[in-house]
Amino acid sequence: MTVTIDASKLHYRELNARIREVWQAGEKSVVLQNVRGHRYIGDAIQGEGKIVIEGIPGNDLAVFMDGPDIVVQGNIQDAAANTMNSGSVVVHGSAGDTLGYGMRGGTVYVRDNVGYRAGIHMKEYGEHRPILVIGGVAGDFMGEYMAGGVIMVMNLEQQAKAVGNYCGSGMHGGAIFIRSDGFAHAFKGLKASVPEAVEQQFITRHLNQFASFFNRGTNILADQFIKLTAAELRPYEKLYVGI
Repeated sequence: MTVTIDASKLHYRELNARIREVWQAGEKSVVLQNVRGHRYIGDAIQGEGKIVIEGIPGNDLAVFMDGPDIVVQGNIQDAAANTMNSGSVVVHGSAGDTLGYGMRGGTVYVRDNVGYRAGIHMKEYGEHRPILVIGGVAGDFMGEYMAGGVIMVMNLEQQAKAVGNYCGSGMHGGAIFIRSDGFAHAFKGLKASVPEAVEQQFITRHLNQFASFFNRGTNILADQFIKLTAAELRPYEKLYVGI
């Protein structure tokens, strides 16, 4: 059974209380209509289930979320998937700033573009590996201080710059895959390489998943990507440790 909640006349606190009430009652298929900037949707919710959002959710969507799948039929605002543990967020639009801040697991797919500082402080542990897939382009400081996980930037519209300035600044773990025509020299402090066979399989798997969600990107191949990793594990060591 799917429970439908009309958010048009609800304060964000009332909406989230209603979601939790339904979820705890065992109804794990929820549709939220007329969402207009409501914050904290899906925060810290656990267990399998699905939340479909019709509209534009506000900041901190899916913070600390652990298990559910969220589908957004529109854009999302800032700080979505902040410290998310597991589950998925699929966005049929664009995302604001700091998407995936400190993300620890699960997957986020964004059909279009993302703002500044996407994927900063992402980390992984054991089998928990966060994955952020961006269909369009990303703003400045993407992957800043990244310690683990994967970011993929598809640049579907083939813009001149797939990512903004300071990509991977302070990065010391994880990997970034960017659909590229060979601009690897622009990434200071990072090492550019050709993805290995197993990594190309990983890219292909997520390209196919992206195409199944959005019916886009079906003509993109894994060998069109470059891989960026940290040039050194302690990029700021010289600032704090005597030489």
